[in-house]
Amino acid sequence: MEQGKIEVAVKLDMSLGESPVWCVEDQVLHWVDINQGRIYTWSPSRNDTPKVVTLKEKIGCLVLAKSGLLAAMASGIEYLPEGGQPKRLLSNPEWDGRQENRFNDGRCDSVGRFWVGTIANDEASSIASLYCLDNGKLQKRLSNIGISNGLAFSPDQCWLYHTDSLTRRILRYPFDVATGELGQSDVFVDLEQFGLPGVPDGAAVDADGYYWSALYGGGRIVRFSPSGELVEEYAMPCPHPTMIAFGGDDLRSLYITSATQHLQSEDDKQAYPDAGSLFTMRVVTPGLVEPSAQFQN
Repeated sequence: MEQGKIEVAVKLDMSLGESPVWCVEDQVLHWVDINQGRIYTWSPSRNDTPKVVTLKEKIGCLVLAKSGLLAAMASGIEYLPEGGQPKRLLSNPEWDGRQENRFNDGRCDSVGRFWVGTIANDEASSIASLYCLDNGKLQKRLSNIGISNGLAFSPDQCWLYHTDSLTRRILRYPFDVATGELGQSDVFVDLEQFGLPGVPDGAAVDADGYYWSALYGGGRIVRFSPSGELVEEYAMPCPHPTMIAFGGDDLRSLYITSATQHLQSEDDKQAYPDAGSLFTMRVVTPGLVEPSAQFQN
């Protein structure tokens, strides 16, 4: 595979592909189609057809867990043991018949806390939040969010990155990994500053601490230095990339999920025949090993 060239890894027609996560132990990539409630599992070395599991509701994101996965479903967080039945761990406090804000983007920190945000039901109001699952309790950490997204941690775990996609700004928070406490945020990146289109969606940080972001509606992925400078930009063959993950045996294969949900016309669909697929690109700097969630079951 040519370095820096984006190619189709798995041809799909996902409505809202999201949350790719690489399992080093099994050498497989997991990801979801949020709108269809599907979980995909794929081995690049075998290059076979992905295994697909369909659950009963939308799935915002996945993280690794002991002998399985944690899934942030629309209505709550479930443990999905390998070969077993899903087990509900916690309910979504915003899925209560009034707000109905489903879970969205999430990621674990290095000690296994599961950070997961919600999305406003109208995708416009600032009524969503960011939570942290720690020692069996789901704690609200940030409020007044429209679309919680872009969660990532610096390699030294000194910074937590997060975006409310509606603001088109990526924030960073001083992070105490020992306690899980957040400090006062500052603006890490403002897309307006760089004249970038779209909104910041899912993200990943590489081993050098550079932050990669998928620009939904912007048709590209971008890489920012630890000081927030735009250093790389890659055009996508579709307008709605959604999230990024590092994988492969050397963690130098970048995987990118995408969506078709906002391709309304037949002309749009014909213009972007690979939209909704899983894409890949070889990069120079490897990614980081994704930690597993630590939880009480």
